[in-house]
Amino acid sequence: MHLGIFEPTTDFALPAHEVAKLCEERGFESFWVPEHTHIPVSRRSPFPGGGELPKEYSHLSDPFVCLAAAAAVTRTIKLGTGICLVTEHDPIVLAKLIASLDRLSQGRFLFGIGAGWNEEEMQNHGTDPSRRWKLLGERVAAMKRIWADDEAEFHGELVSFDKIWSWPKPVQKPHPPVLLGSKTPLARQRVVDHYDGWIPIGISLQELSDGVADLRERARRAGRDPDALQVSFFWPRPEADALKRLRDLGVARAVLAVPATSEVDKIKARLDRYAQLAGEVV
Repeated sequence: MHLGIFEPTTDFALPAHEVAKLCEERGFESFWVPEHTHIPVSRRSPFPGGGELPKEYSHLSDPFVCLAAAAAVTRTIKLGTGICLVTEHDPIVLAKLIASLDRLSQGRFLFGIGAGWNEEEMQNHGTDPSRRWKLLGERVAAMKRIWADDEAEFHGELVSFDKIWSWPKPVQKPHPPVLLGSKTPLARQRVVDHYDGWIPIGISLQELSDGVADLRERARRAGRDPDALQVSFFWPRPEADALKRLRDLGVARAVLAVPATSEVDKIKARLDRYAQLAGEVV
């Protein structure tokens, strides 16, 4: 099992490229950043984590700008979106953005995706919340065509375009790994049917254990190699025993968070603590 690091990339935090460099120096496998284009003031959609929405959510920087900066100052660490809200992007533009980042990083991009939970946010992008999962599926399918074909076209119910030319193509073939953030059995079936891995969202260790077993069984029934489906678990409590359990479950990577702070010493101390854990667990 690998260890990755997640940073809420706010305007009051240490810049992402600086954190990514510190992570690479300590041997972490991956560096992840989140996405919210904005947060509607209305707050009608409740925060899935319960209580008040943390300040970081309305202060996030653009994930692709952050990862491009990180790619420029690192050489080996993988760079992921945790997660990209595909329902808030034009798929032709997003396909070019990701292909460009994958080339800039020499094939280090991990495409974590989700459909989103904040209905007002996605509505501001013209997305019907009741159709967000279908829209996500079609947009990702369309991007795969753009990445693979010299003359790409796609005709779905919600996404449709005739033949286009679009370069660059990603370094990773046929495309960067697409990892779906979700937690339901239906979502795990989507992983098996269409994607390369699963990012469990908002579940306990027992739910994770049950979910991994379910994912593997669904993969076997579909004729896919269960071991080929990456499970990337964003875990809030860095404890050796819990990380060992994740390892034993076959989780590909555990992703631990650093705080949104500009204090370099605090970030270094947290990363050093995580690196010590990695030595005990990985």
